[in-house]
Amino acid sequence: MADLNNDGINDTGHSTVERTTIVETDRGSGGGALAVVVLLIVLALLAYMFRDSLGLGGSKTEITVPDSINVNVN
Repeated sequence: MADLNNDGINDTGHSTVERTTIVETDRGSGGGALAVVVLLIVLALLAYMFRDSLGLGGSKTEITVPDSINVNVN
């Protein structure tokens, strides 16, 4: 008598089925983060290259300061 699970019942009439579990690990998440970093770098370079036309800076800065300020006190 072959009692495989110690329950007092002969288990030899049952066939044993081997089961295989396959666990897949996801390793593709780094590609999305890399794409976001590259996109940000490209956008920063484009903003630097076209900063004059975007109004982010120019070759000259002009500041006008008045020579005098008139204040009337009543």
